[in-house]
Amino acid sequence: MTKLLDQIHVPADLRRLSRLELKLLATELREFVVQTVSQTGGHFSSNLGTVELTIALHYVFDTPHDRLVWDVGHQTYPHKTITGRKDRMSTLRQLGGISGFPRRDESEYDTFGTAHSSTSISAALGMAVAARMKGESRKCVAVIGDGAMSAGMAFEALNNAGFAHQGEQADMLVVLNDNDMSISPPVGALNRYLARLMSGKFYAAARDTAKTVLKNAPPLFELAKRFEEHAKGMVVPGTIFEEFGFNYVGPIDGHDLDSLIPTLENLRDLKGPQFLHVVTKKGYGYKLAEADPVGYHAASGKFDPKVGFVKSSAPGKATFTQVFGQWLCDMAEKDERLVGITPAMREGSGMVEFDKRFPKRFYDVGIAEQHAVTFAAGLACEGMKPVVAIYSTFLQRAYDQLIHDVAIQNLAVVFALDRGGLVGADGATHAGSFDIAYLRCIPNVSVLTPADENECRQALYTAFMQNHPVAVRYPRGAGVGVAVQAEMTEIPFGTGEIRREISRTVPHGKRVAILAFGTLLYPALAAAQRIDATVANMRFAKPLDVALVTDLARRHDAIVTVEEGTILGGAGSAVLEALAEARIEIPVLTLGLPDTFVEHGDPAKLLAQCGLDAAGIEQSIQRRFGAAPALLRTAVGQ
Repeated sequence: MTKLLDQIHVPADLRRLSRLELKLLATELREFVVQTVSQTGGHFSSNLGTVELTIALHYVFDTPHDRLVWDVGHQTYPHKTITGRKDRMSTLRQLGGISGFPRRDESEYDTFGTAHSSTSISAALGMAVAARMKGESRKCVAVIGDGAMSAGMAFEALNNAGFAHQGEQADMLVVLNDNDMSISPPVGALNRYLARLMSGKFYAAARDTAKTVLKNAPPLFELAKRFEEHAKGMVVPGTIFEEFGFNYVGPIDGHDLDSLIPTLENLRDLKGPQFLHVVTKKGYGYKLAEADPVGYHAASGKFDPKVGFVKSSAPGKATFTQVFGQWLCDMAEKDERLVGITPAMREGSGMVEFDKRFPKRFYDVGIAEQHAVTFAAGLACEGMKPVVAIYSTFLQRAYDQLIHDVAIQNLAVVFALDRGGLVGADGATHAGSFDIAYLRCIPNVSVLTPADENECRQALYTAFMQNHPVAVRYPRGAGVGVAVQAEMTEIPFGTGEIRREISRTVPHGKRVAILAFGTLLYPALAAAQRIDATVANMRFAKPLDVALVTDLARRHDAIVTVEEGTILGGAGSAVLEALAEARIEIPVLTLGLPDTFVEHGDPAKLLAQCGLDAAGIEQSIQRRFGAAPALLRTAVGQ
C-alpha cells in the first residue's frame, strides 16, 4: 500500500505532512523500493538504508532551489521516487528508461550526475561558491558514504572547503552516511576512526561532560534535551573533520526522523561549512539485506521479495570474473611473489576465494584507485608481482599513476581489467569504452584482448610472465561457453591467429578479412560464415601483430576491424596506422563503439544497437563493400 506515497509528486508535497505521516511515508517508500527492484534489478541494500535520510533532506531543504548532491548514486532510488519519477521507476536501468544514477538531463532534482565515488563534496563546494559569487541564497548539500570518504578526492575537497577564500567560507553541508560499508566490507584507518567515534565508551564520557557543562545553563540544558544528538555533537572532543574547518555534529541515528529533521534544521541555518555524521544500516527494514548487505548490494534481475535473492542451481557458463579469480589462486600457488590488489571491489572482481586462501597477499585498499596503482608500483620495485584487479572505467581515475608511476619506470604490474566494453544496466558511467585507446598510447604498456574464457586464462598467465606493464581486458558476464584448460600456456607475445580462411571461390574484389579484438570474435565468425570472409583473432591490441595485418591486407581486397571499444583511437586505429606505415592502400572499415556515450540497457540490445552483433557486422560489411566489386577499389582512402 502506498497511500501517502501516491500523493507525493514533488518534495514540496511531503513538506505538508506531519512528523507521524513522514514516518508512515518512510515505511511505504521502503516497501516501494523493495517491490521496484524485485522487478527491475538494481542496487538494493544501499537504497533501503537511505529512506529516512532522503525524506529528511527533502523535507528540510528547499529542493531543487537548494542543491542536493548524492555521491556515487547507489542510494538514490528513494530520491528519484519522491522527485516526480515514481511512475517511471518500473523502467529503471532499462533501455529507454530512467538511469540507476543521478542524471542532470533526467530531472532538475538531480543537480549533479554521479556514478563514480567521492565527487560530491567537490561538486557541492563548487555550487556553494557559485551561489556566493552570484549573490544567490541557497544551501548546497553533499551526501557521501563512509566508503567513498576513504578516497583522496574527498579529503582534497574537505581541505579546500574548510579554508576561508578571501576571508569567506562556503555555506555548505556535508552529510556522512556512515553504514560501515562500501560495496565490499570496510577497510582502512578511516573506518577504524569512525568506529571509535561511535563507540559507547566515548559517548558515555561525552554525555557526562554534557550534563556537567549544560546543567549550569538551564536554557542550554533544555536545548540539549530537545536536540540531544545535536548537543552531543557540540560537546564531544574535536574530530578530524573539525581540523579541516568544519563544524562537526553527530553521529546521529539516520533512521530516526525525530533526530534527523531538527538537526538538519539547525544546520541549515548556520553559516560556513557544516558536517553531519549520520549512522544508517545498509539494507535497513529488509531482514535478508540487513543480514547480508554485501550479497544484497545489487540484484542482477527479478526476485521474489518474500524469498530474497536465489542463486540458480543450474550449471551455467563461467563468467570472465570467475575465470580471473580461479587463475589468480592457481597463479598464487605457483609464484609466491604474486600480490592481489583491488580498490574496494573484492566481490565484483572475483577475489573472495583469493582473500580466503592468501590473506597475507590480498590488499583491498578501499575506494582509492590512484593509491592502488602506485602501491602496486612500489611492490614491483621490490621484486613482487602485483596484479591489480580493477574495472576498466575505474582505472581511468588513476591514469596519471599508470603513466608516471608504472609505465615510465617500466614496472611489471598486471592490470586485470574487468568490465571492458559495454556493461548494460549501469550505463555510460561504468562502461569500459576507452581502455584500448587510453592504454595503447602509453609507452611500455601492452594490451591483451582475449576472445573467450580459456584465452582469458592464458592471456592472464602470459601477462604475468612479462617484465613490463600489461593489461588484460575482458567483459562483464558469462563467456561463450568454451572449456577452460587447467594448464597455463604462454601465448606467443604480440601474435594473432587466423580462425577462418576465405573460400577460394570468392571472386577477386570481394575478399574481406575481419580482424577481431576480444569477444567480438564470435559474432565476427558468425557474420563471416554468411559472407565467406577471413577472420583473424588478433589477441593483442598492443603490440599489434603487424605481420599478420600486412599479410591479410596483401591477400584481401578489404579489411574490417571489430572491437567492443571506442573507434576513435582504438584497435582499428592501430591497424590503420600499421597499414599507413607499410604503405598499403586498402579499404578499411572500423567497427566499434560510436563517438557517443552508450546508455544503459540490456547488453545484447546495446551491442545490436551499435551494430556489433553478427547481423550488424554483416550488414555494415555488405553496406560498405557488398554492392559491387568496383566499390572496393573506389573506397580506398575513404
